[in-house]
Amino acid sequence: MNRILKILGIALALISALRFLSYYSYPETDDKAFYKEFNENYAIYSAPHPQEITFAGEPVPFKDPEVKERYDHELLVNTYWQSQTVLFLKRSGRYFPIIEPILESYGIPEDFKYLPLIESGFMNVVSPAGAVGFWQIMESTAQQYGLEVTKEVDERYHVEKATHVACQYLQYAYDQLGSWTLAAASYNMGIAGVKRQLERQHARNFYDLTLNPETGRYLYRLMAVRHILENPRDYGFRVRKKDRYPLIPTYEVAVDTAIDNLGEFAQSYGINYRILKYHNPWLRYEYLPQHAGKTYKIAIPQAGHYELLEAEPDDTLELPLKVDSISAPENRAVDTAKNG
Repeated sequence: MNRILKILGIALALISALRFLSYYSYPETDDKAFYKEFNENYAIYSAPHPQEITFAGEPVPFKDPEVKERYDHELLVNTYWQSQTVLFLKRSGRYFPIIEPILESYGIPEDFKYLPLIESGFMNVVSPAGAVGFWQIMESTAQQYGLEVTKEVDERYHVEKATHVACQYLQYAYDQLGSWTLAAASYNMGIAGVKRQLERQHARNFYDLTLNPETGRYLYRLMAVRHILENPRDYGFRVRKKDRYPLIPTYEVAVDTAIDNLGEFAQSYGINYRILKYHNPWLRYEYLPQHAGKTYKIAIPQAGHYELLEAEPDDTLELPLKVDSISAPENRAVDTAKNG
């Protein structure tokens, strides 16, 4: 009996192999077989489209066919740019917990947490125009809202501080323009630019405007990315909770004197310079000068999140500065948001 079952198993395996070879193996010149395989196995589907949506509580006029098609364009682009959208899903697990409480503290609708995602992909990029960081803030705007921008320190790379600036800007834009959709558009082309186009075109809202291609796509892309990330399985994305990049808890060290070597400073806390820079991208050089009366807060990852942290800090290392450790909140971003 066992021998018969063994023979049957071998026969079935051979049949399966022959079917596979006959279906997938053919001479490269056999166009008929190639196109048969292509037509029977390849398929691209139109992405499912919501019947109605809102942005920041404001309805999107899908009865206008152009509005619906513009949204559909962005939905398709971001559905089928799979690698980017998977990265969006993964990075959102790390950065949404930082951004959400700050938006809430300013009364900014939660939909705006997707704005830095479409601006930068949650990466510290620099635009051709010189906009920097997750929120793509220009130097003049940063200085207007009190961020430090020097050769050694650029707080546009500081996620929490940059989010505070973005919230202040969006609040002002909403007060000036009267809607969140126009405030979002102004983040791309400026408040003055939006006002100018509203006046020139005798328009009353974003959806009535004809804008440059970048700004014209901006809000639709924001809404499409939001919809996909809120309904990933509907668009074929299978990113489990454990696949998302986690928020790494940190505590802050207050520094009120110059640091001559940030590599040595990092080692004194059981980490290396690379890890220090990852959590403090606003530190632009290997040293930190000190301005009179200013205290910087440097984020240090809590023990256990990097292999290097398993070792105790080197107490024999002589540091060229004096520091005071601040007790670590469980979630540094939430603590920052509460204190403004």
